[in-house]
Amino acid sequence: MELRQLRYVIGISEAGSLLAASRALHVVQPALSHQVALLERELGTPLFVRSHRGMRLTPAGHAFVEHARVVLQDVERLRSSVGEADGQIGGPVVLGLPTTVALVATLPILGEVLARHPGVQLKLIESHSGFLGEWLQAGRLDAAFLFAGANRPGLAERELLEERLVFVSHPDAAPASRRLSLRALCQRPLVLPAKDHGLRRIVDQACAQTGLSLTLVAEIDSLPNIKKAVQAGLAATILSPGAVSDEVQAGRLAVAQIGSPTLLRRVVVSHSLTRPMSPAAAAVLQAAEDVVREMVRTQAWPARWVGDRKD
Repeated sequence: MELRQLRYVIGISEAGSLLAASRALHVVQPALSHQVALLERELGTPLFVRSHRGMRLTPAGHAFVEHARVVLQDVERLRSSVGEADGQIGGPVVLGLPTTVALVATLPILGEVLARHPGVQLKLIESHSGFLGEWLQAGRLDAAFLFAGANRPGLAERELLEERLVFVSHPDAAPASRRLSLRALCQRPLVLPAKDHGLRRIVDQACAQTGLSLTLVAEIDSLPNIKKAVQAGLAATILSPGAVSDEVQAGRLAVAQIGSPTLLRRVVVSHSLTRPMSPAAAAVLQAAEDVVREMVRTQAWPARWVGDRKD
């Protein structure tokens, strides 16, 4: 098995046909076809279903591509680490950000990394914290910001900040005192992510501990669509303040503090314990942490910094 074969299979899977992959990879079609056939013979199973419409991955092909991406990323990490032995920070780095973190921190982190380390090719991936944790464990990410509370074997985690979740509503439906108890919140019609979402787990746990039940009208896993539903006056929701700061400033949404009990969420920075971190990834992570710390200090990110705690 050769690295070029891995690249060829990934290229064909992305292009959808030999012709398109040949153009993208700058390799003639017969050579592509021959290398894929050799690989399939070695593996003892077809990786593609071939038809007049092109080539699509078999289940074995999907599994192969997933692992091939990790192998190629590890090769790039190896090359970068060897090059960085001379003191030059550069190469690809993949950093994962949960959606609500990405809303607040993507541009500041990108700007700081570009300023400090112009030789780094930074890739920022935005998704749910649960997915990011799985991708970090699989080697698809170099590091990630995640939400605390999930069991993630094989990952190192360090707490950075703690943020208070807030009640978010249409301005016309905002509580008069700009504060409400969890009991009062549970009486409001809500739209929230599904039960496997980290924020939802925090809310459900608080309700279970106090014997309360939510008035849930819908489950939506898309943050933009949750905010649209609230802006339309269909329901209220629970989010971090930073996730709705633009809408609040524009008068499209209103927030209220939640008390009795307060709903808290902690952000951690995480990396693999089984894969060595490249100097470039370590440098990017340090730059990102510095940015987040400064944002918390200036309250550009409404939260409390806990990254320096020793307990």
